[in-house]
Amino acid sequence: MKIAVVGVTGMVGQVMLQVLEERNFPIETLLPVASEKSVGKTISFKGKQYTIISLEEAVGQEPNLALFSAGGETALTWAPKFAAVGCTVIDNSSAWRMDASKKLIVPEINAALLTKEDKIIANPNCSTIQLVMALAPLHKVFNIKRVVVSTYQSITGTGVKAVQQLENEEQGIKGDMVYPYPIHRNAIPHCDVFQDEDYTKEEWKLVRETQKILDNTIAVTATAVRIPTVGGHSESVNVAFEKPFELAKVRQLLYQTEGIVLKDNPDTNTYPMPIYAQGKDAVFVGRIRRDLSQENTLNMWIVADNIRKGAATNTVQIAEYLLKTKLL
Repeated sequence: MKIAVVGVTGMVGQVMLQVLEERNFPIETLLPVASEKSVGKTISFKGKQYTIISLEEAVGQEPNLALFSAGGETALTWAPKFAAVGCTVIDNSSAWRMDASKKLIVPEINAALLTKEDKIIANPNCSTIQLVMALAPLHKVFNIKRVVVSTYQSITGTGVKAVQQLENEEQGIKGDMVYPYPIHRNAIPHCDVFQDEDYTKEEWKLVRETQKILDNTIAVTATAVRIPTVGGHSESVNVAFEKPFELAKVRQLLYQTEGIVLKDNPDTNTYPMPIYAQGKDAVFVGRIRRDLSQENTLNMWIVADNIRKGAATNTVQIAEYLLKTKLL
C-alpha cells in the first residue's frame, strides 16, 4: 500500500499521520507531500524520517491512495491527476463536496455507497460531520423535517495562524490577524466568507452537505460562530420531526450508534464540552430535551474534535472502509 498524504505539514495533515499511526493503517510506502516551500524538509512517522516531496513527484510514483488536506484549489487541480494514474483520492477540502458525481462520505452513515469507480471521494465539512452523525439515527426512525443549528466553532478550524492570533492576544502581543476582530474574550458570528442571502460559506456548507448526506427534503438553517476554544466545535441543534418521539428512545438510538458517546445527565452536570472532546474520535451528544414550544421537536448539544473526527479521522475511516471492502 503506497499512500500519499497531501498537505502533510498542515494542522490536519499532521493529525492524519497521527491517526494513521494510532490505527495501524497498513502502509508500505509513505509519500509525504506539501507545497514547494516545504519540499526537501523532513517529517517523522512511526519513528522514521521521511523527506517531503512535490505533487508532481507524488503523482509520478502512482500511489494507491492519496489523502488530501491542502485546500480547494490544490484539490481541484491535482485530485484528477492522481485519479488519472489509478489512485483513489479522499479530499478534505470543499472542492468536490457538492459535485453531483462525487460521493460525500461519513463512513458510519453512507460508506456503502462507495464503489471501485469512485476515484475522488469528498470528506464533509467538520461541522457537518458531527451534526449528521447525531441526526442520522434519529432521521431513520422519526423522519426529520427541519433542523436549526447554531455552531460555536474552535479557532483550530481556521488553522495554525488563528491559534497564533489567540495566543498573541492572550499575551498582549501584536501580530498577524486572520480574523477581522480580536478573538480573545470574543465571539465572532462570521465563519468563512459571506455569500448568498448574507449567509456565510460555512453556514451554506451545513445546509447543503447535510441535505446531500441525509435527505434533500430536510430544511436546514444555520448560524456559525467562531469562539476562542481549541478542543473542538460545539453545536446547539433544534430538530423538528414528522413523527412523535420519546426521549428515552432518542437516547437509546444515540447510545447504540457507532461513533457517538452520550453525555447527558443534568443531575451530575454531565454534558459535552470541547475540553473533553479534544484528541478523541467520538461525537459527544447531550443536553437532550424536548422543545416545549413546538410539537415533535427536540433540542440537543453536539461536540466533536474538528481536527480528528471532523477531518483526519473521518478521512482515515473512509480509507479503512475501502481497504476492508477491497475497493482499493
